[in-house]
Amino acid sequence: MKDVAGDVFSKFSNPVRRIISEKGFKKPTETQVKAIPLIEQRNNILLMAPTGTGKTESAFLPILNSLFIMNKKNSGIKAIYITPLRALNRDIFERLEWWCKRLDIRIAVRHGDTEISERTRHALVPPEILITTPETLQAILHGRVMRQHLSSIRWVIVDEVHELAGEKRGSQLSIGLEILRNLAEDDIQIIGLSATVGTPNEVAKFLVGVGRPCKVVEVSVSRSMQIEVAYPIPVKDDYRLASDIYTYPAVAARMRLIRKLIEASESSLIFTNTRTESEILANKFRVWDSNFSVGVHHGSLSKSSRVRAETLLKDGELRAIICTSSLELGIDIGDLDTIIQYNSPRQVTRLVQRIGRSGHRIGGLAKGIIITHDSDDTLEALVISRMALQDNLEPVDIPNEAFDVLIHQLAGLMLHKRKWYFDEALHIINKAYPYRSLNEERLLKVLDYMHERYPRLAWVSKEDKTFSKPMNVNDFYNFYFQNLSMIPDQKQYIVIQEDGSPVGVLDEAFVAEHGEVGIKFVEGGEVWKITQIYGSKIYVESQEDPSGAIPTWIGDEIPVPMEVSKEVGMIRRLVEEKVKGTGGAESAVQILGKKYRCSDNVLERSISEVIEQIGKNYPIPTDRIVTIEKWKDFIVINCCFGHRINRTLSRIIGYLLSVRIGASIGVHQDPYRMVIHSSIVQSSEIKSILVDLSIEDIHRLAVESFTKTGIFKRRLIHVAKKSGVLAKDANLSDVGITRLMEGLKDSIIYEEAIKTVLRTDLDLEATIDIIKKVSRGEIKVTVLEVGDELSPVSRIGMETVSRKSDIVSPERMRKIILESTKARLLNESRMATCTSCWKYYELVCIRDLVQGLKCSLCNSLELVFLDETEEKVRKLTNKILFSRKDVSNKLHRTITQMGTLGRLYMEYGFPAAIVSVARGLRHDDIEGILLKESNFNDKLIDDIIQAEKKSLKRKYFAY
Repeated sequence: MKDVAGDVFSKFSNPVRRIISEKGFKKPTETQVKAIPLIEQRNNILLMAPTGTGKTESAFLPILNSLFIMNKKNSGIKAIYITPLRALNRDIFERLEWWCKRLDIRIAVRHGDTEISERTRHALVPPEILITTPETLQAILHGRVMRQHLSSIRWVIVDEVHELAGEKRGSQLSIGLEILRNLAEDDIQIIGLSATVGTPNEVAKFLVGVGRPCKVVEVSVSRSMQIEVAYPIPVKDDYRLASDIYTYPAVAARMRLIRKLIEASESSLIFTNTRTESEILANKFRVWDSNFSVGVHHGSLSKSSRVRAETLLKDGELRAIICTSSLELGIDIGDLDTIIQYNSPRQVTRLVQRIGRSGHRIGGLAKGIIITHDSDDTLEALVISRMALQDNLEPVDIPNEAFDVLIHQLAGLMLHKRKWYFDEALHIINKAYPYRSLNEERLLKVLDYMHERYPRLAWVSKEDKTFSKPMNVNDFYNFYFQNLSMIPDQKQYIVIQEDGSPVGVLDEAFVAEHGEVGIKFVEGGEVWKITQIYGSKIYVESQEDPSGAIPTWIGDEIPVPMEVSKEVGMIRRLVEEKVKGTGGAESAVQILGKKYRCSDNVLERSISEVIEQIGKNYPIPTDRIVTIEKWKDFIVINCCFGHRINRTLSRIIGYLLSVRIGASIGVHQDPYRMVIHSSIVQSSEIKSILVDLSIEDIHRLAVESFTKTGIFKRRLIHVAKKSGVLAKDANLSDVGITRLMEGLKDSIIYEEAIKTVLRTDLDLEATIDIIKKVSRGEIKVTVLEVGDELSPVSRIGMETVSRKSDIVSPERMRKIILESTKARLLNESRMATCTSCWKYYELVCIRDLVQGLKCSLCNSLELVFLDETEEKVRKLTNKILFSRKDVSNKLHRTITQMGTLGRLYMEYGFPAAIVSVARGLRHDDIEGILLKESNFNDKLIDDIIQAEKKSLKRKYFAY
């Protein structure tokens, strides 16, 4: 016990101090030293610190100590631990259960998949600590028995607060916490755990509500953070590797550097910005070397594969994982040496959070390297790195008075109590920070919708200023419990060729932004043009010319803030001044090298197009100059304004042009340019629009232009579903969406969709500021005459497709698809389950089954491979074992189906395992493939590919 004497642990009770010592905590971390005393004093706190610095224990140990010394006779739930992800629920439970068992404190997890028997147990014998999600909290707040248990609540821990504060999920949680306070017999202490954010005081207000104090405790990661930016140059070996894995030398150069970094580290994470990039990069590594020890982790992967990747990395059996934001949050995957960011992280907050996952040892250094793909990407990464090291992070934008959330929460109040006075409800709702300014007039607008909707969601009496539960309670209850989650349902669209064969699928985010007839995009290594969109089906035709085609993952990319893009423009301006002055390019590199941490070679490459453009005597697009040039059927407007301003301006320009010429105009943007697709529009017309645009018209034009876009339709459908206008599974045709828009035109649903677009997708305030600067001459607009070739800076953007999308010939594409599909199937993980004894189950990787597998308990070969967690498989097999004489029809079908697959593995072995983990195949599909080809070869993989395509088509043509 001497190890902890004299520090913050020493004030804990002896049993708690003993298990702290047993856990191996020699001394508290900086995070614990700062936070624990404040928590013991019953302060509300927002604790901002990197992952792995003891945040969870900082919040949990004082509560644990208090629970231990409390009177055990006082039953009920004392503490709730809220996490934004179910995967975090599992992880937190495993960490906290160790402590609770040793102190005889009951702890449980509750989420949407928790079985009825477990929920019943919670009702009969409530845990003292409950781990849950924001959505499940909404479900239990209004249950009669659970409300009684929640009345004894004293602590609420909200994990990953930064993930919730800027979303409607957070707005929902903020009202939910106020309802919880209303239930509680004593005051609730709120503890928020967060990554570092740019506006901590705002997030603190969001966390605790209006008029309550909250202390901000911050442990900065930047003080112990090392960031490098690399822009690899292909060498001779990269050209050979590129040929072998069917890609470009520049891609091969980046992969070779990544592999070198992985092999020099014990464990690494490679972050990409989208799921598609993760899959593409992982597949290329698998084609390069199928035995290379790298896993994949993102939200679309099977649960088994994600859990296995986490476990193997933590146990040291895997060297690295290629992942998305799915591993940004605090899932425990052990110590990490290095974080590799593939391409710019786009935002400072994301970089800090990602790099902060490494170097968790005492005195450890958080190390990260950003590997970039072009000059824009490199300059952007340098700017973001500088901002990160100076703790200059983006603010959190908290939604204001989201009406769809309010509709749901008002229904929740009526579950709690049948009748409410307006001022009584406002007293609770106004305490929630996102609704601090909600007044009776706007509350009544929402209640009017709930009253006038059929079936009603509320009965409203304006005379009495009351609202109450409607007579039709079934529809009312269905609405509430079917909309517990404010996460938008992400639809997918099938892409179909003229002959009816499927090409693949596109995410809703991409289709919303770019899903228009005539738009070209890249999918499966080929260029396609959209010819028709009908419901969830997109019909396409193949195209020879790749120019202007959009990479399919660009729709869900992280938006780059204006401040970052503007600084990239400032770098270009500095280079121009030095090159045209007496210093030359060497002087520019020397000055930049003092401000941005990278080698001279990286800086020289990143400004090479600017220097080339100066050599051609073209104006340089900077933070003060916008350049416009016509090239083929495109007009490229170079402007360093960031994603949201460029999206706002490009839509307004496209809208005004389409009105003028009477035809639709294709528009596209990235943080440094806008691209207008039209053969008849001239550069001078674009300049006139930018120079003459009235700031008084910008709001109107933005709304008018965006209400015609796929983005707005997508937002409107999301709001309509969450507000009960549309069924959750509604699948609208274009005609249906048009009618929906007309019907909702003057409603709060339409208003909320516009609010969501203006906050999430556009930036009107900053756009107006830009137009003011153009009108004052502070930003100049210049037309370039470049003839048949792009200016060097424009070329960066227009070449992005070929680098990101790897457009290849059909013959090479077939080889790529074969190899990547084979690698994907071999690296799948499943729960191997014996259908003979029903007692054996084990998580396995399919590639490890080449030598065969049999039940270790009964030696049977009748195995089935399930995409489920160990807990679910255990519960299923127990149900089968103890219900064999009297099984339900559903369970009987499950036993029959599993038995069929088990016999296929017994007969065909490894090939059966491979086919069984393919996507979307039915039992007869699997058996049919094995009857045609029972050996593991390219023919089998090709048959699987064709079967997956048929399954895809079957899925989308079923409705």
